[in-house]
Amino acid sequence: MKVIEVPETLDYRSGDRLVEALDGVESEQRCLLSARHLRWIDPVGMITLLGVGRELKRRTGVAALFQAPESGQVSGYLGRMGFYQPAGEVMDFEAPRRRGGAGDSDVLLELTRIGENHDVHAVVERVQERAGAILSRTLRYPPSAVIQFAVILSEVCQNVLEHAEAPGWVAAQSYNWSRRLGRHVLILAVGDLGRGFRGSLASRHSGRFGERWSDATALEAAFIHGLTRFPDQGRGQGIQQMRKQVRRWDGVISVRSGTARIADVPDWEDLPPLEQDLPMFPGAQITILLPERLPEDG
Repeated sequence: MKVIEVPETLDYRSGDRLVEALDGVESEQRCLLSARHLRWIDPVGMITLLGVGRELKRRTGVAALFQAPESGQVSGYLGRMGFYQPAGEVMDFEAPRRRGGAGDSDVLLELTRIGENHDVHAVVERVQERAGAILSRTLRYPPSAVIQFAVILSEVCQNVLEHAEAPGWVAAQSYNWSRRLGRHVLILAVGDLGRGFRGSLASRHSGRFGERWSDATALEAAFIHGLTRFPDQGRGQGIQQMRKQVRRWDGVISVRSGTARIADVPDWEDLPPLEQDLPMFPGAQITILLPERLPEDG
């Protein structure tokens, strides 16, 4: 049996370490995905963990065994975020008993499957009320931000349906990054295991890039130049609109697809604007970080 250790911290920065462990997994090989020592996980980490579980099942033909965290706080938080239900569809494990939550945090959106258009509408409706409280009270955003955030949420979910042509997951959570940033941050994550940006854009745009066509050039084409797979102008411009709004809020937006990641990064974050030769992972992940507004932000 191949043992795959989940990092102690699994978030938007460390997910590639878990994806790397997929290398060398063989057909019909039983795997143990051990989260025993997991001490911290965010929405990006949860979606990555589900994606790795699903990919292990696809590659080996058999569901991996999942070992839940020993930490009651982390295990309880996963339960509160609705992780164990979708995890049970791709991994084998004994569901942990319900235990305490994860301290100082506000759940905006539990882990939710996105497979059809009505899923997107349901997600946006469910989030509206909570978004108002969290964006205004916790992040100090103006009331108009609730509508703008709902548009972003709809776009990231719609991206799964239009580009992936496969189901995905979405989750959002606010945390107090008191040590790292000195303020609250909202993390919104959506991911799928579909065709990815390279596969989605290939039929219309790969020819103009020739031998340079890759996961990185596909991301640059969509993220920077606004190219889409749709022939009608104006359709598929969701990422461009999201980038503009997230920049207004001094936030981070990053997209990982295949072996590459591209990002808009403000001064308070040090993620590289473009990464290539990452561990191969199918589909795409969009991550958005929105920081609390401080009085000097105006």
